[in-house]
Amino acid sequence: MSSSEAPPTEAPADAEAIKAVPVRHYGRWVAGVIILFVAFIVVRSVITNDALQWPVVGDYLFDDRVLRGLQNTLILTVISMLIGIVGGILLAVMRLSPNPLTSGAAGIYIWLFRGTPLITQLVIWNFLALAYPRLGLGIPFGPEFVSWDTNQLITQFTASLLGLGLNEAAYMAEIVRGGIQSVDSGQLEAASALGMSRTKTLRRIILPQAMRVIIPPTGNETISMLKTTSLVVAIGYFELMVAVQTIYSQNYKTVPLLIVAAAWYLFMTSVLTLVQMQIEKRFARGTSRDVVQRAGWRSRVFGRGGGNVT
Repeated sequence: MSSSEAPPTEAPADAEAIKAVPVRHYGRWVAGVIILFVAFIVVRSVITNDALQWPVVGDYLFDDRVLRGLQNTLILTVISMLIGIVGGILLAVMRLSPNPLTSGAAGIYIWLFRGTPLITQLVIWNFLALAYPRLGLGIPFGPEFVSWDTNQLITQFTASLLGLGLNEAAYMAEIVRGGIQSVDSGQLEAASALGMSRTKTLRRIILPQAMRVIIPPTGNETISMLKTTSLVVAIGYFELMVAVQTIYSQNYKTVPLLIVAAAWYLFMTSVLTLVQMQIEKRFARGTSRDVVQRAGWRSRVFGRGGGNVT
């Protein structure tokens, strides 16, 4: 030990050990009691309210018309999200293209579909025959090879898919674009130096990493789409809300039928939320957030020192 270093000091033998006293969070306790009290009042009021007619809710919860509307709602949600995701990826790639015409076309599409209400787009698709009685394929200003009657081609189901899917593509395009731009540009340069094409780089390097950013908002968009399908009531397509409206227009049990619809929406959104959480965990493997979460889990199980998991 050099002369400049001070010798280590030892605690005196009669020194008392420090007693750590946890901080008392009385405000949290008071807030918790208040929340439990308010929750008890609300739940009791809902359960004991005879105007809600819970027996009627039970009678119609699994009614054939309600289940058929539920099935159509799920079909609309799945197909519309597929259209939105595929269209969103294509639009995002076009938006990031160095070609100004390609980028401009994607920008105009996103501006148009995000700038007009969805219910307006649904009505336009449903009544497209008023502007274009027939749709066909052919040479511009030349002969037409094939044509269809617009009313027969665009049914209520098709109009619903076009309105929901094409509108969702505009929002998914911005989500995908944000995910792609979150990937470090140096990886794109490295892939280019290795001779990889732009398409291969996007498929092998950029998109797999961007998925960690894309998945959470995509899950939110899927849950939102499930509820947004109720807007097709404006064009009369038979889905969950139209089903309950049809029933309560006949028996005048409006409140319990609306509770039936709300119950099914809550159940389906809860299932989608659980699926989203599992997908997020899968794509978060190996990230710093995943390491922190695992460390926190170990500390809760084994104590502050952690432990080995066999």
